[in-house]
Amino acid sequence: MTKLIRFLKPFTLLVFIAIGLLYFQAMTDLALPDYMSRIVNNGIQQGGYETVNLEIVKTEDMERMTMLLNKEEKNSILNVYEIIDPIEGESIYKELTQRYSNLNQLPVYKVKPMDDVNKAVIEEITTKMLLGIAKLQGAEIDFTNMSEQTQKQVALGIIETYNEQLGVDGVKFQRDYIVSIGGIMLLIALAGAVASIAVGFIAARVAAGMGRNLRKAVFTKVASFSNFEMDHFTTASLITRSTNDITQIQNLMVIMIRMLFYAPIIGVGGIFKALEKSSSMSWIIALAVIILLGIILIVFSIAMPKFKAIQKMVDGLNRIIRENLSGMMVIRAFNTQVFEEQRFDKANQDLTKTNLFVNRIMAFLFPVMMLIMNGVTILIIWVGAQQIEASAMQVGDMMAFMQYALQIIMAFLMLSMMFIMIPRATVSAQRISEVLDMDIMIHDPETPQDINAAGNGRVVFDNVSFKYPGAEENMLKNISFVAEPGKTTAIIGSTGCGKSTLINLIPRFYDATEGDILIDGVPIHQMKQSDLRSIIGYVPQKAILFSGTIESNLKFGDQDADEKAIDKAADIAQASEIINEKNEGMLAPISQGGTNVSGGQKQRLSIARALVKQPKVYIFDDSFSALDFKTDAALRSAMKTKMKEATVLLVAQRVSTIKNADQILVLDEGILVGHGTHSELMESCLTYREIAMSQLSEEELS
Repeated sequence: MTKLIRFLKPFTLLVFIAIGLLYFQAMTDLALPDYMSRIVNNGIQQGGYETVNLEIVKTEDMERMTMLLNKEEKNSILNVYEIIDPIEGESIYKELTQRYSNLNQLPVYKVKPMDDVNKAVIEEITTKMLLGIAKLQGAEIDFTNMSEQTQKQVALGIIETYNEQLGVDGVKFQRDYIVSIGGIMLLIALAGAVASIAVGFIAARVAAGMGRNLRKAVFTKVASFSNFEMDHFTTASLITRSTNDITQIQNLMVIMIRMLFYAPIIGVGGIFKALEKSSSMSWIIALAVIILLGIILIVFSIAMPKFKAIQKMVDGLNRIIRENLSGMMVIRAFNTQVFEEQRFDKANQDLTKTNLFVNRIMAFLFPVMMLIMNGVTILIIWVGAQQIEASAMQVGDMMAFMQYALQIIMAFLMLSMMFIMIPRATVSAQRISEVLDMDIMIHDPETPQDINAAGNGRVVFDNVSFKYPGAEENMLKNISFVAEPGKTTAIIGSTGCGKSTLINLIPRFYDATEGDILIDGVPIHQMKQSDLRSIIGYVPQKAILFSGTIESNLKFGDQDADEKAIDKAADIAQASEIINEKNEGMLAPISQGGTNVSGGQKQRLSIARALVKQPKVYIFDDSFSALDFKTDAALRSAMKTKMKEATVLLVAQRVSTIKNADQILVLDEGILVGHGTHSELMESCLTYREIAMSQLSEEELS
């Protein structure tokens, strides 16, 4: 997985922006329970009062209250208050009477602005002072065994009562406090929602961009594969890796950006926030986390092997589907539809069973998570209720602790989802890396030589041998010959003797193990592959057309070819008839793989495509096999008269196709056993004579 991180580099800035937004969102989510606690504790239970602070005190009340304080505490209190006279401080006094309607034009003490340090000290002294007053008034409460928070709550209740006696509208004051805190919560929630939407947008953009770049990289890599590398992967597997596997990575990136960074922030932050509310109940969170981790590890160990199996099964299913679609006519001809259906059904059932197994694990996981969350909620309420009864905790703090605990569990739930997705994506990443890390056996030279612009395409094989990777012996052994410009060099031999392998060495689909191949005096391994292939017109053994039109297929070798060059190539390849019989002419559509034309028509169009390129060297790998004898003869005649300067290498199974070639190479088990014209080989080469006599009569051979 780490090998694919480099594909995130173009999106580094977006990822950092997403992380910043996730941090902001996490902070908003962590702030909401605290504000909710304030609404319950301060707004509902304490009438809207947050701090033990008497804003104003009647002069006679101040004297009575400070009697319970020592000299230092009394001085501290008096230092933070100033006397407001209704006459001398008329403007300030008038403002106070708007909130405190029962002042009766009497002087009052008003608190001065304080910093946080002084405010904490005065709050502690005021709490002591108010509790003492309550005790003197006969309150039957043991203040000495109360927690600091509970003492504060009792003191706030006294302040609420005292302010109401001074004319404060308690209901309005409480409502205003709840509305203001609720408004802040709403703004925080909206800000978090905006951040969440922005992160979702960024995550989708990054994942889609990474998927696009991965597909491009895989396609480019596969396009550079030689036949060595193509033999290592099946076509179905490469398609799966380019689509399904990359989709797995793309889906993971969306979730990863959204959750992998968010979950730890919310989890760690939730732990600290929960401990602030109640450290005594921290064991509940620890218990829930331990259970969650155990379940996640069990699921991880079970699911990982299955994810690997699923991707291989998808490969197998794609292979069966591809074989059935491409070989449908053969399947029908041999009446094996039932067998193929059974083969497909087995692969499909195996994939379905494995997917169901994994999905059942997922189906089991989420109810267990919900059970844990609900169990934690009940446990917090049970333990918290006892602490509230003992005046060791407030209701709002218990509710906030509960929300923080659920946030922590949700964070681990998100991580568990990641743990479920990461194994499958890791398998996909490994499969993609196998393609991207595949060593290319055929490379361009560091200092390439230019092609000989003055040359005409003279091809020389100088003691060439070739062995497939892993093979024990050479497929081709010490092959030497010269293919001259303006002449046709034909290659014939029994099936599997190495004919196609030999000509595949020329465009460097494979590289020779020993010896040299030269074109116009330049070794082909010293040329850039693009330069080499620019002077070669290649017609493969299996004719391949691409979806589009006849014109787009013929221009495949030369996009700048004019109409005259295309018409000439079509005439030589005997493809004009195909074009003329179509109503759209050159613009007639060609379906994928050329399935809407016959095998012979595909071969003629493939030959015309190579002719449009007008290269120096033509390679025909058994490219006339689907042509009838009349078309074959006409095509060879047109090529001989209109392609006088090019070098032609022709692989064929039919002696009639190569009978008039300028030279014929006869291969037998990778060895060049014959070399000459038809008449020369009939006399000197037993292998050629056996092939010829098996195909033609004595009259046709003469």
